[in-house]
Amino acid sequence: MLRTVMIAAPASLAVELLLWPFLGASFSAGALGWGAASGVASAAAFALLYRTLAVGPMNALSPVTALVSAALPVGVGLLQGERLAAVGLIGLPLALVAVVLVSAGHGAGSARPSRTALLLALGAGAAIALQLVLLHQTPSDSGVAPLIIGRAVSSAVTLAAAGLMHRKLGPERPAYAMSAAAGVLDSVANLLFLLAARSGDLAVVAVITALYPAGTVLLARGVLAERIHRGQLVGLGAAAVAVSLLALS
Repeated sequence: MLRTVMIAAPASLAVELLLWPFLGASFSAGALGWGAASGVASAAAFALLYRTLAVGPMNALSPVTALVSAALPVGVGLLQGERLAAVGLIGLPLALVAVVLVSAGHGAGSARPSRTALLLALGAGAAIALQLVLLHQTPSDSGVAPLIIGRAVSSAVTLAAAGLMHRKLGPERPAYAMSAAAGVLDSVANLLFLLAARSGDLAVVAVITALYPAGTVLLARGVLAERIHRGQLVGLGAAAVAVSLLALS
């Protein structure tokens, strides 16, 4: 995990630096503070999420992580005074249900995660949610500055951890190309979230973002020919309806 992140994080930072001339960046106190805090949350999210993946079972833990990462920003958005139209009040809980259904894989009911695994899943979801909330707090005119600062902080934390644990990492080389590609995609995802959150409600944007497992399921079907079980099909349908309703709110 650490081998992957120590390549992915700097690659993500490089992408955001390349975007600077095109999207601009204002390094105000707000951009620096909230951006740095989001970087710490991002590093924690990576560590907790990959640890959760290692402990498993992900059939039971993935819905927990996804639901927490969606529900907490929704709560923050509503507490900050965001208001939804009637269709949004229907679409929001429907989307949360879709998150759980799409995230759950085969045999979710048969595997019982340990208390430690559940705590890790809850922590991963909370860290992801915190990163989204902190990015949403950044000044709307700061451009990509919060992303640059956040990624610089998370890269520094990751590389420092790699330096401290270099003996445990062993001689195995990381998959440079795949790790860098993951960093690029992560950077694009963060940018799209930031742009969406600046032009819309955090509650709506966060819950749509948490529907990312739907894309994973569809890609697994198309690329790996994996089967989509009945619960996930229901979740995909619910997600499509929920996103349509939220778009109208």
